[in-house]
Amino acid sequence: MGDEKLREKMRRSPAGWRLRELHKLYRSYGFHRREGSKHAIYHHPDHPQIRATVARHDPPPNVYVRDALDLIDRLEAAGGVR
Repeated sequence: MGDEKLREKMRRSPAGWRLRELHKLYRSYGFHRREGSKHAIYHHPDHPQIRATVARHDPPPNVYVRDALDLIDRLEAAGGVR
């Protein structure tokens, strides 16, 4: 199971988070990270169609936090949350 506490805090307010916190959220739900030249690419090993590309802006724009929350919701709907 992922970091529900962090997820709910991000859901209440997607602004003001750091990249390390976004990485912690993705990692807690089983996502793997691959580094591109300007972005980090997150993918879930059991559901390769669920992936995100995150630019290395710190703090990240709010859209990256909202995208992460949407992807985790999709992962839950697909039965991929352990």
